[in-house]
Amino acid sequence: MTMNEIRQPGAEMHTDILPIDPMKIGQIVLHGSPESLLDEWDLKWEVNTSDLAHMKRAAAQLRSTDIPVAFPTETVYGLGADATRSTAVQGIFQVKQRPSDNPLIVHICSIQQLKEILRSNGSRESIPAIYQPLIQKFWPGPLTIILPNPKESPLAPEVTAGLSTFGARMPRSLLALVLIKLAGVPLAAPSANASTRPSPTAAEHVKDDLDGRIEMILDGGPCDVGVESTVVDGLTHPPSILRPGGISIEKLRKCPGWEDVVVGYKDAPEKGIKPRAPGMKYRHYSPKAPVILYEAGAERPTAETIREYIRQRRRLGIIRTKSWPPACGLPIDSTNDQEEKVRTVAKLEEHVNNISESPFISSNGNPLPLQEDVLAEPGFVNLLQSYTQHRVPVASFMSLYLDISDPIDLWEISLGREMKDIARGLFSALRELDKYGVDAILVEGINDDEGDIATAVMNRLRKAAEVRV
Repeated sequence: MTMNEIRQPGAEMHTDILPIDPMKIGQIVLHGSPESLLDEWDLKWEVNTSDLAHMKRAAAQLRSTDIPVAFPTETVYGLGADATRSTAVQGIFQVKQRPSDNPLIVHICSIQQLKEILRSNGSRESIPAIYQPLIQKFWPGPLTIILPNPKESPLAPEVTAGLSTFGARMPRSLLALVLIKLAGVPLAAPSANASTRPSPTAAEHVKDDLDGRIEMILDGGPCDVGVESTVVDGLTHPPSILRPGGISIEKLRKCPGWEDVVVGYKDAPEKGIKPRAPGMKYRHYSPKAPVILYEAGAERPTAETIREYIRQRRRLGIIRTKSWPPACGLPIDSTNDQEEKVRTVAKLEEHVNNISESPFISSNGNPLPLQEDVLAEPGFVNLLQSYTQHRVPVASFMSLYLDISDPIDLWEISLGREMKDIARGLFSALRELDKYGVDAILVEGINDDEGDIATAVMNRLRKAAEVRV
């Protein structure tokens, strides 16, 4: 197929959801030292399973068309396209209806692939030393680093939105890494949602937003982290965080050279700026219903305050976290047997317990047992977590009585008290409540310093909220 024959995003198309089991797409062949996963690796398969066939189909589409492919990462689902072709990257902006001045993150499958970008056309650019401690500790994982874009960069100009830098990350998801490997090109990939909507953490969320706009969604199950990657800029002094995410500021400060890292973002959209990273300028993460965020320490909603948010449909959504009682302690219809109906996001089981055999083999073909010291390297531990999954939060229905004879319909989701459960379930909960056409969604906030990614959770909620209490 020639470039003139490349299919374009545009007219209505059929969208397939293709389920994939990461244990059925082959094994990772590691070359050399335990750190080699970060440098270069290969994929070995003996049986051409339907899972592998789906991956190959998606990789072929990325190479031969301008229609993006939705795929899972450990953070949220991404919408990927060949980062080296302008027409392919333009397809992302068209499908998402994303502003063209909002830069994209480049996803790579190995350090070698990143070096090829930096050293293209004879450039002497290399990965700045400031990032080496972060790469060793957090890659593959939810961390994006800002790098200088070479003078004659292979990246499409739309990726950087006119900046002299670009963001790169190596995702922890095995499915994402294999897709990039099979495609043979780095992938530009923002979240796979319509612009401004909550980020998708399950294939169904992508379908809700982009059905008919793309041809395929690779379904690897719910995402692990639930919020996007942390974006850091080590090219400035002191280094800064441009977007909070899956790696906390406390963890960054434990790395050499990052002890004095500063916050370089605001929780509100930063209008009138040229964004250096995604999520800085525009309103994000918003469901259709208005979100009323109750900051940590605020008094929970009363019957009087709830009345202010109820409209003609008389439907309300509530997301609970740490301390709010069911229905904020207001009278509900007890005939619904509410205690049995409330379902929260399940905690992740230990990832090793979910794996029956090692997905890794050495270059001589011998399996690497999961308990070997070599797999204690951070990169391997990070990648193993891509096999874990969690359940999507489900809303419980009840009748809420603000006065004796006139109940309202209430859908409520409890995300639990654990920070990782709150992060994983947040976007799913916002989307779930939107399905019921609620007049408003009341959210119980958390303290910014309460856990590794509490800052990222509250950053997303503040950008989604129309009202903060």
